[in-house]
Amino acid sequence: MLTHHRKPVCLSLVSTDLPFWSVVETAATIYQKDRDRFHLVLTEPALPERSPWEESALEPSEAAPAESTTAVRESPRLLWLEISPYRVILTMQGHGNFSYRHFWEQGVYGLSRYWLRSEDFGHDGQMHLRNYTRSLTVKNPLMPEHLRVEYELWAAKVQLGHYVLNVEIQH
Repeated sequence: MLTHHRKPVCLSLVSTDLPFWSVVETAATIYQKDRDRFHLVLTEPALPERSPWEESALEPSEAAPAESTTAVRESPRLLWLEISPYRVILTMQGHGNFSYRHFWEQGVYGLSRYWLRSEDFGHDGQMHLRNYTRSLTVKNPLMPEHLRVEYELWAAKVQLGHYVLNVEIQH
């Protein structure tokens, strides 16, 4: 039996050893697939066309007028989490040039796959990284209220940092 609920959600991704963090606050739809399996679907709010660090890297003569820096990308980014007490899969799709999928299961090396679409190369590129899930916690597995995934990201034998994904679902 598939049931769904619309809930406010706060999703954050933080690196514990790099200067990286991101927070998304929006409404999401949570679908109950089974007794302890859920799909959480949310649309990330529109992003500026250029990030502040891209703008600051431009020479003053290359900088675009202020009006164009506030332009937003047309296609929204759809985030889809498949949640169970044992594993989490996060997929981002819908953005024209970039998408990804992460697979986390506690104590397991999972796969993080990125798809890069570029007109410069004339084809779609894929990049595969490994992640090691140090901790996966779901508060209230009968109707998730909080999800926390702590993991390490690896490229071959090179560690690319420690990360914490938090998802808070308000009831």
